[in-house]
Amino acid sequence: MDIDTDFDFTTDSRAFWDGFWTHKGGLGHGNSDPDLESPTLRRYHSTLWHRPLPNGEMFDIMEWYGNDYIRYRGWHLGSDSITTGFRNGRCRRLIEEVQDSFDDPEDYYPWMESFIRRTYTIGGSIIFPKHKASMNQMRGTIRQISDRWDFTLECIRRYYAGECSPLMDCIRRDSWFFDLFVDFKGYVDFFLLQDCVSSDYSKVELWLDTELFAQDPFPKDVDEYMHWIDKSLDFVGRRNRRIKELAARMP
Repeated sequence: MDIDTDFDFTTDSRAFWDGFWTHKGGLGHGNSDPDLESPTLRRYHSTLWHRPLPNGEMFDIMEWYGNDYIRYRGWHLGSDSITTGFRNGRCRRLIEEVQDSFDDPEDYYPWMESFIRRTYTIGGSIIFPKHKASMNQMRGTIRQISDRWDFTLECIRRYYAGECSPLMDCIRRDSWFFDLFVDFKGYVDFFLLQDCVSSDYSKVELWLDTELFAQDPFPKDVDEYMHWIDKSLDFVGRRNRRIKELAARMP
């Protein structure tokens, strides 16, 4: 299977970088969403995950068009970016401190652009059911999660373990999807998330030493922010290698 794990999905998303740093009051935002608009990302998802499920069935997803994105037996699935740089209003002061930490504050911009490009590869993307109040939306709007992937995965682990979490209602609404993978190990192995968990799958490795499910669990200073960025890039790199190995075994 031909999968380029270095392909940057911002490059085939309409005008993504045009005026990027003029948006969101200088925090930066793309003119388009690769999770919706990149045809390469859509194709990669629909081919990589079209394989046998842990429950014994075939995950016979189909690439679709427009907002439907990917279909599976009448259900709609969409792409979601795993990583975040916390470039939002609640973290504006932190982002300004990060920028000021550079010898030349202007160097922040190419540095952040490199982070965005490296994480908009297939290793930084996953699929979830797509509809109002689905995982893609709720993990960004529930303040105890705030788009943190480690907290998101911990909520998924707790679903399989029958434990409560801030995302439990959201996950239960799409139990048909999560039950395809039987258990947490099945989910992790299917989507090649092994580098996020302990060797026995009993624990999610947190990327920051913060209180679990605290309100606004953002990095508290520049050092923590840089640590978050490093952990994000390390994970995406490792997952890209796993994806490359999987693709080499697929027809």
